[in-house]
Amino acid sequence: MVIAAMICFFLGEITHNFSQVDKVWSLMPVIYAWVTVLTFPGSARLWVMTALVTLWGVRLTYNFSRKGGYSLLPWKGEEDYRWAVVRKNPLLKKRWSLTIFNLTFISFYQHVLIMLFSSPLLVAARFVDKQMSWLDVVAAVLMLVFIVIEAIADQQQHVFQRLKRHPESSRGTYAFSLQKGFLVEGLWRYVRHPNFAAEQAIWISFYLFSVSSSGKWLNETALGFVLLVLLFQASSALTEKISRSKYVDYAAYQQQVSKFIPRIFFR
Repeated sequence: MVIAAMICFFLGEITHNFSQVDKVWSLMPVIYAWVTVLTFPGSARLWVMTALVTLWGVRLTYNFSRKGGYSLLPWKGEEDYRWAVVRKNPLLKKRWSLTIFNLTFISFYQHVLIMLFSSPLLVAARFVDKQMSWLDVVAAVLMLVFIVIEAIADQQQHVFQRLKRHPESSRGTYAFSLQKGFLVEGLWRYVRHPNFAAEQAIWISFYLFSVSSSGKWLNETALGFVLLVLLFQASSALTEKISRSKYVDYAAYQQQVSKFIPRIFFR
């Protein structure tokens, strides 16, 4: 983790592209999973966890790649548009303050976070002799469901962004959304960030494997998904601030549609 964080930091400093951690976000949990399962190859639970994490990682890597996140030169690739907004923060105007931010939050904190929400693997390894239970089945099914939901959401967003660039080819697809300038159809009818919601739910579900193996509903690896949820609160707030500044109807959309959980569950 430390090696990966330092590589991301130095590449970010050299290229002024702060999306270096974004490039390995979908890869590091897969590496952690395979290191763990190959150390404890006799654990059926770890094989299930590794298979699910690998499926998640392959799909998310593909989605990041088709958005231009990768390049033949690994330090290149498109930067997340939100970093340009973050750079305008008065606290980051100085070059030294931007470097500290890159080192502490972007490179190290995010890598620590990735390791933490992957840490149920370590609990499963610690209790490697504990047999699988019904809770493992629940965790696996939930992860699969949320991976599928995230894939659908990302595909809908991909199609919509392509149609925004070439509206003449829409043939009525997402016509209402194209008129507004942002996606309000498909899964976006129910929540404003279905892909973000699914990503959080994936790792909350993954935590259940640690519950099944340890026998404790609350254990230290809960910190991973808790910090992930907090990160998505901040990330979505920034995303929506940008959207409100660009689209006149976005504030009304915020009033009508909930952020992560469909309102049918809490009305």
